[in-house]
Amino acid sequence: MNSTPNPRKVSVASTSALHKKAEDNLRYIRDSMESATSFTGVSGKGYIIVGVSALFATWFAEQQTSQMWWLVVWMVELLIATVFMLLMTVQKAKRQGESLWSTNGKKLWFAFFPAMTVGGVLTLSLFLQGNISWLPGIWLSLYGAAVMTAGAYSVAIIPVMGVLFLLLGSTVLLTNLPSNLALGLGMGGFHMVFGYFVWRDYGG
Repeated sequence: MNSTPNPRKVSVASTSALHKKAEDNLRYIRDSMESATSFTGVSGKGYIIVGVSALFATWFAEQQTSQMWWLVVWMVELLIATVFMLLMTVQKAKRQGESLWSTNGKKLWFAFFPAMTVGGVLTLSLFLQGNISWLPGIWLSLYGAAVMTAGAYSVAIIPVMGVLFLLLGSTVLLTNLPSNLALGLGMGGFHMVFGYFVWRDYGG
């Protein structure tokens, strides 16, 4: 009985093994490249719109005579800003062939949420205690911290914005800087200025 291996079968097996190895190598290279790149889908236009809406919110908040309605104005602004920013970021990422759930997209959002969650808990706690005077400084500081950490997975200018928010929030907490002025400067001015640079330099 001839026990010599069939050259054709050996060739097919070798080809299959090489093909599988090539696929594994390509998958590793693709994953490595994705991990090494930044998430550029953050919308500069979205930041500009958020900034404009924050300026309107600043004016409305300034007209309020009770802490309750002041807080309501800013909570409505938070909802509006979040919806606009998410929608426009999803649209931009889709145009660029990216996704919020890519490796860097998930890293960005997971880095952003912890500080914002703390901000939400502190807001509720201070509201229940009837003392919300600390909230503007806390909001600006924690938002700055969130943007700094999340910005590590995005374009280079985003962490710079986070630093400015953190400095502004710290100033509010340590001085008598008017809260609505600070929120207007940060949520309005910073978002509009940095949104313009993101829109100009990073595709919208």
